[in-house]
Amino acid sequence: MDRDARRGSCLLFGERNIKRGSQGQQQSKRATINDAIEATEVRLIDEDGTQVGIVPRDEALERARTRDLDLVLMAADATPPVCRVMDYGKVVFEAKKEKSAQKKKQKQTQLKEMKFRPGTEEADYQVKLRNLTRFLTDGDKAKVTLRFRGREMVHQDLGLDLMMRIKEDLAEIGNVEMDPKMEGRQMTMVIAPRSRKK
Repeated sequence: MDRDARRGSCLLFGERNIKRGSQGQQQSKRATINDAIEATEVRLIDEDGTQVGIVPRDEALERARTRDLDLVLMAADATPPVCRVMDYGKVVFEAKKEKSAQKKKQKQTQLKEMKFRPGTEEADYQVKLRNLTRFLTDGDKAKVTLRFRGREMVHQDLGLDLMMRIKEDLAEIGNVEMDPKMEGRQMTMVIAPRSRKK
């Protein structure tokens, strides 16, 4: 099997059989099929992947039509161009279906913020902790913000103690990505969800 044949047989068919213009810009994402193939002869690959060899384009078209399939241009740059017999509509449908499934699996990580005060009461603390737990289990990062007002700035150690408590309470589901640090009149800490081991 020569280089062009190997190239044609190794090509994976997807959404991108792209015609390119004179400057290499994408003109179309749709593959060239059937009568739109301009070559007089093609290197043909059968629907089961078998190398048929070099045949006239019309013979390749006839072979595809008798089986109710399409002749699809796989490698336009090869000499002669490589074409394959396949159900083009089915392949496009499967590719779209797979892409849609992959998109559903992907989740964009967001940074969600929860605000505390140095004197946050226990009941309020537990509510906020539950929200932080939900953020992390949903796969989002959590930014914990502790705001100091007036004379509270003198008691930054109380704020740090609260941050350490939050860190310990979330240790099983989250890792501290950014240690507590002061930014103006507030202390911030970022916790990332722990990677789930399968």
